[in-house]
Amino acid sequence: MLKYLEKLSINSYLQRKNRMDFTLILVVLTLFTGLFSLLKINKPIISRISEFSSSIFPVLFVVLLIRSFFIEPYKIPSGSMIPTLMIGDFILVDKNIYGYKLPLTNYTLIKNETPKRGDVIVFKYPENKNINYIKRVIGIPGDLIIYKDKTLFVNGNKYNQIKISHNFDPVEIANGTVSYEQNEFKDYLILNQNESTFNFKYKVPPKSYFVLGDNRDNSNDSRFWGPVPEENLVGKAFYIWMFWNFDSYYNFFDRAGNHIE
Repeated sequence: MLKYLEKLSINSYLQRKNRMDFTLILVVLTLFTGLFSLLKINKPIISRISEFSSSIFPVLFVVLLIRSFFIEPYKIPSGSMIPTLMIGDFILVDKNIYGYKLPLTNYTLIKNETPKRGDVIVFKYPENKNINYIKRVIGIPGDLIIYKDKTLFVNGNKYNQIKISHNFDPVEIANGTVSYEQNEFKDYLILNQNESTFNFKYKVPPKSYFVLGDNRDNSNDSRFWGPVPEENLVGKAFYIWMFWNFDSYYNFFDRAGNHIE
């Protein structure tokens, strides 16, 4: 399991590094074209650059605005959220649902609503903020979390699990059991493998969130490194807009267009 978690962290880092590079390039290009579009120099080369910058600056600015404050795409690189999210899913994340933040920073300009139990969230990994993780919120500030024999209890309320049979990828599911887990807000899919797990009891501190992967026995989550601080929140995942994985049991039409529950 430790080897799996190590691989999971490496994959997440690669995805985050590429995304961060793109955001940085987008910011630089937007500033560059914006400044050049303001130049009024009567030299042919400078004039052409200024005209070109004036034509693409509005496009770059709108893309930067949307990605920074509204919606941003991500690709799922690992299996920690199986069966909800599969390797190769391309998802959309609502960036403003929990607040508006400045691009390339963690500074919150305006706070909105707070995460609810059951939300699938993207956040900055507490042990390395250059990495983005995606998990499900299990506990909010003040909650008492008990995990016993693969069953969750939140503030004394048992989260029932209803086993289901479905046409899941036999390789990714392996010998595990897929169930609907029920909390007070929604039902969502989880995967339990036929292996032992450790029990725990945890009180969620203020301004923090306890998160788990839906692939309960193969996820690097709050059980290993603690809660997610409020300032690390990036957004809420809500939609699978594309799927691309030639090695998968699924095809494009099985995954694309699904809402994330």
